[in-house]
Order: sequence, then structure tokens, then C-alpha cells
Amino acid sequence: MAQHIVHVRPDVTGDLGRFDGDGHLYIIGRIKDTIKTGSINVSPREIETQILCMTQIEDVAVVGVPDPEWGEAVKAFVVLREGQSCGEADVLAHCRSHLAGSKIPKSVAFVEEIERNGLG
Repeated sequence: MAQHIVHVRPDVTGDLGRFDGDGHLYIIGRIKDTIKTGSINVSPREIETQILCMTQIEDVAVVGVPDPEWGEAVKAFVVLREGQSCGEADVLAHCRSHLAGSKIPKSVAFVEEIERNGLG
């Protein structure tokens, strides 16, 4: 049976997936690898790489979230290393010292884990 490529909740996750012949859904990547905030295209990977330089951070995922003024706003989901502490202000200060203003997250959410598929 043919496989079908689908957008998996593109309004929420931006994931791209496929169904196999048995109807199982597999996440295979991101629909887009840029966040358009205002008239500027921002690379989530660049922001993630910079946030991961912080010793307190174990993992991070940066996504674009709907914003009435800018179209999309940059949001970072952060997992702390065990025994470490860090707040939103710390992440934003780090980003301000290493990234252009348009690349600084508008918000940071701390989560227990970021689920990854085989593609990362």
C-alpha cells in the first residue's frame, strides 16, 4: 500500500508525517525550518544551538507561535539538566548577548522532556 505524507497539526506542531500501510503515523521532520516574525525569517536551529551553550540546559526546541502583531513569535521549550536551575530571564539574557534582536525568544517554557523521533 502507498504511503501518504501528511501535515501533522501544522497549526500547532509544524510536523510532517507519513502513514505506513498499516495506518501507523511516523513523524519525519518539520514542515518548515524557518520562523517568519515580521518580515524576517529566523532559523530555529541557530537559536537552539545558542541556548544549548548554556551549561544548565539539557535540551531545547524552538518554534514559531502565532502572534497578532508579528505573524509568528519565537518560543523556546527548555529542558534543564538534572540538579540545575535557570529562569526565563536567564535564557533571554543569554540570547540577547549572542543573537540579533529578532532571534530572541518572546517566551520560554520549561518542560520535563522534549519528545524526539528517529530524525531528532
